[in-house]
Amino acid sequence: MAATQSSYVKAETGPGPAELLTYEQFLAWVDENTHVEWVSGKVVPMSPISREHSDLFKFLLKILLAFVEERGLGEIHCDPFQMKTGPALPGRSPDIPFVATENLDRLKTKFLDGPADLAIEIVSPESRTRDRGEKFYEYEEGGVKEYWLIDPQRQKAEFYHFGPDGPMEVSREGLFESLVLSGFWLKVDWMWQRPWPTLRQVTKEWGL
Repeated sequence: MAATQSSYVKAETGPGPAELLTYEQFLAWVDENTHVEWVSGKVVPMSPISREHSDLFKFLLKILLAFVEERGLGEIHCDPFQMKTGPALPGRSPDIPFVATENLDRLKTKFLDGPADLAIEIVSPESRTRDRGEKFYEYEEGGVKEYWLIDPQRQKAEFYHFGPDGPMEVSREGLFESLVLSGFWLKVDWMWQRPWPTLRQVTKEWGL
């Protein structure tokens, strides 16, 4: 039976509609202040993030925006902007998705209709299984080219290129080079040091 209009109104007593929604109904229901994902018709609430997660997110977003805008490579977005990689796949909200210039037609008003070229997830204790399991396989199946898993609590970073290249290596010097963001490299230790490097310090090392 089709859900009624009242089913899509946010209720103070619950995280989302009680009935299953199509993805189109979900997009009509959700707003930019609601941190949820869509899985098999269900609205799945995301847990609040820690200060550490928030600060690392801001650092990565800042340096990625600077690099992508300087090189004119595409667009960077951020959670809770939705990504729907395929008709049979969930609607997810990567912490940071990058869409290359040649794929900007995938961007719609409220979601990315197709895979990001790069998806970044900052892992929390609550999300480890989901980020390394469900999302890993969904992003691979849906056509995401590169996937970063950043775990600040364990100070561990994993980088994957879906395809023949597989897991991506960090050099002996602790440098990671992206295949999707041409010319982008990252000192992995930047993410663990306190305070984080300033944008000026990073762009100076890049020569921007």
